Amino acid sequence: MRYSETKPPVFTLTAGPVDAYPEVLRALGKTVLYDYDPAFQAFYENVALKAQKAMGTDTPPLILQGEPVLALEAAAACLIAKDDVVLNLASGVYGKGFGYWAARYAKKVEEIEVPYDTSIDPEEVRSFLKAHPEVKVVCVCNHDTPSGTINDIDAIGAAAAEAGALLIVDAVSSWGGMKTSPDGCKAGIYVTGNNKCLGCPPGLSLVSVSESAWAKIEANPDAPFASILSLGDWKNAWKKTEKFPFTPSVAEINGLDAALDRYLDEGPEAVWERHAVTARICREGIKGMGVKLWPATEEIASPTTTSVRMPDGIDAAPVLAEARSRYGISMSAGRAETLGKLIRIGHMGPTAQPAYALLAVAAMGGALNAAGAKVDVAAGLAAAQAAWEASIDA
Repeated sequence: MRYSETKPPVFTLTAGPVDAYPEVLRALGKTVLYDYDPAFQAFYENVALKAQKAMGTDTPPLILQGEPVLALEAAAACLIAKDDVVLNLASGVYGKGFGYWAARYAKKVEEIEVPYDTSIDPEEVRSFLKAHPEVKVVCVCNHDTPSGTINDIDAIGAAAAEAGALLIVDAVSSWGGMKTSPDGCKAGIYVTGNNKCLGCPPGLSLVSVSESAWAKIEANPDAPFASILSLGDWKNAWKKTEKFPFTPSVAEINGLDAALDRYLDEGPEAVWERHAVTARICREGIKGMGVKLWPATEEIASPTTTSVRMPDGIDAAPVLAEARSRYGISMSAGRAETLGKLIRIGHMGPTAQPAYALLAVAAMGGALNAAGAKVDVAAGLAAAQAAWEASIDA
């Protein structure tokens, strides 16, 4: 029996978009209210306040009407002035990519780049900033998803704050699945979304902006306004007494409301632990069948994505195709420099459950063997099961 490419997979275990929680799917089907109906305006304000509670911020985050790429580009456009020197931190494809946006607006972009299976050393950032006091903005990706690696943004944020630089953080695939917050990393602008660990379909961005970042944005004559890239246009839109810059996606706000309720009801710490346990089980299973992880050390391995290094002579594309065709399980390829070299297994939102880790190990092992590798699937499953049992007894 083979699964057709023209029909949906049985399980989507990708690094995003992820499957949505049932509560979210039900909420997406609710009545679509007129955006200036008083009921919707009050509802929108309440959703923004829930997001503030979930993110642990002093003010409600902006809810931008587009997936987080919109918010990341908007952060660069609004915060970076044409006479700014920017330090971009590149430990992966997405971190590197932000530098291209920064270069559109900055006078100069400096960069610290490391191999894409490692992470940024906060002390190197501190030393660089001491030697380059002209740097006004530092940009970093918390979880560089194409590598499945984590940067210590709290330590990096402390170094940036010491130097008087504002920090832009891409926390798109980390927030909601691990302990991270705008205040914890002293972020000027902190971008995340609803389509990863919150378990929603893509469509919205959550953006926390600090007081100092607002001051810089409002003093930046080149910051966009009356624009899809304008953060300032949305600054007060969360208030039921204010107008929206343009029509919000009402159905997506309904879904976000349900996702935030679920996150807060389960409890952030419990959600983070569920993601961490699932990733740990998956990593043990991958190693148990004799396959290497992509991150150079497990200390920087993400709890929301397990990246698996392909054995010598094996390209990721046929392995992914076999996993989907043979087992009905969809996983993610690499991107750019990591394309073909690794496969990513997502543990985000609904798929951050131990049972899915075993499914992923079985499908990965079987597909690798079908592609010509020699891995011990039984040993991998035994190792994953042992890790699961250990997490129950812990």
